[in-house]
Amino acid sequence: MDNASSARSEAYPYFTTEHELLRRQVRRFVEEKVRPEADRWEEAGFVPREILREMGELGFLGIRYPSQYGGSESDTLATVVLAEELGRSTYGGFAVTVLVHTDMASPHLFHSGSAEQLDRYMPDIIAGRRVAAVAMTEADAGSDLAGMRTTARRDGSGWRLNGAKMFITNGVHGDIYFVAAKTGEAGRNRDVSMFIVEKGTPGFRVSRSLKKHGWWSSDTAELAFEDCHVPAENLLGDVGRGFYALVKNLQNERIVLSAQAMGEAARGIELTLEWVTGRQAFGGTLWQLQTIRQRLAMRAAQVEAARAFVYNVAWRDAQGQQVAKEVSMLKALCGTLVNEVMYDCVQFHGGAGYMRESPIERMSRDARVQAIGGGATEVMLEEVAKRMV
Repeated sequence: MDNASSARSEAYPYFTTEHELLRRQVRRFVEEKVRPEADRWEEAGFVPREILREMGELGFLGIRYPSQYGGSESDTLATVVLAEELGRSTYGGFAVTVLVHTDMASPHLFHSGSAEQLDRYMPDIIAGRRVAAVAMTEADAGSDLAGMRTTARRDGSGWRLNGAKMFITNGVHGDIYFVAAKTGEAGRNRDVSMFIVEKGTPGFRVSRSLKKHGWWSSDTAELAFEDCHVPAENLLGDVGRGFYALVKNLQNERIVLSAQAMGEAARGIELTLEWVTGRQAFGGTLWQLQTIRQRLAMRAAQVEAARAFVYNVAWRDAQGQQVAKEVSMLKALCGTLVNEVMYDCVQFHGGAGYMRESPIERMSRDARVQAIGGGATEVMLEEVAKRMV
């Protein structure tokens, strides 16, 4: 870990020695295992599963889960450390592949799974032997969860799923899918239940792999369920309580995405600082131009403030405090800020920032979805506004 990052972490009272050790371990893994190979993952459209298994062996995939399943029993702050360091990798597709597995999909199993379900699936998820995905978004139901149309009807010894899911991360190469479906009568728009669907289940298929503007190394799919039979024992949690499980876990998802975004923004500023202090133009370096150095200074101040907000909310969440409003603030703030930072980073790189071989070009594409995925900025601001009065 570089000296600046070490000093920055030591300035915050939230972090323990264990948190800092995790930060060093993740950063070392990214430097040694990710950056040398990740360009190939971008072109291939997915992260090799052996990388996830290596991360599982190092304990990165079960940070907050019980030791009986192979987890580390840590807290929200540890998750933030992981997300921030993965964001700093400069490969957003790699980062989100991991974070969907650890903090957006598998929490559904952990929070709602029966003892038998936890014993059956959790050790493999934490070890990286099975890759997890969560399937809630549909073509006509993104942030509007109540608008989903996928249904699950009782059928003898189990359930019959019908419908489609869209924009599912880890959808092509996943092994275990936590699928949301309507189980109530017409008009009961929040009567949603969750189901465990394994790859190879009859009636379940990947309709197509989706090509994206950014996050290239994150495999993303459209999924189809056509009379897909799910055994009764694969119901996850209680019937009709899935909507509330989805909403609850979105709080964790938004903290994680905010931390990832600030890791990306901080690294983008570092790369741009290296560029402008070395790039010669107009008789000196770009850094000697007041407009450029002042803009970067302001962006650095904004990122530092947003990072402190992330840390504070994560600490409060770890203490069991209610932070729904603050989490929505975070998601709106960080999803917007990372895009503003990347705009300036590309601008100050000039033509080089528009070239594919530039990390900044990739990072600017990857950052765009941070204001959309996990709750669009406009939705987040409405969540804040309704809690203000």
